[in-house]
Amino acid sequence: MANDLCEVHGLHPESLGRVREKMPDDDTMLRLAEIFKALSDPTRARILYALTMEELCVCDLASLTGLSSSAISHQLRLLRANRLVRYRREGKMAFYSLDDDHVRHLLSEGLCHARE
Repeated sequence: MANDLCEVHGLHPESLGRVREKMPDDDTMLRLAEIFKALSDPTRARILYALTMEELCVCDLASLTGLSSSAISHQLRLLRANRLVRYRREGKMAFYSLDDDHVRHLLSEGLCHARE
């Protein structure tokens, strides 16, 4: 038997009540899981990290990652669908940046945790 399990079954109603009261709804938890799924790919994590420093165009991101513009575009679509990045057009160029400061904080905290 593993030592990381309770040896007897017992519930703590007050703790359960406090946690249930503050638990986000299912839609919010699904959205959170989708965000972490999007972040689970190292290429997408690199793209986001690069965008923490400054806005970059698709060509810049392709050069940084060593991928084709088409491959980067695919990754950026996924990140955009999860509201992690946004883009703007300037002539024939498409520039990407982080969607908002929540993304920057998420990456910053994740990196701190990964480096510990």
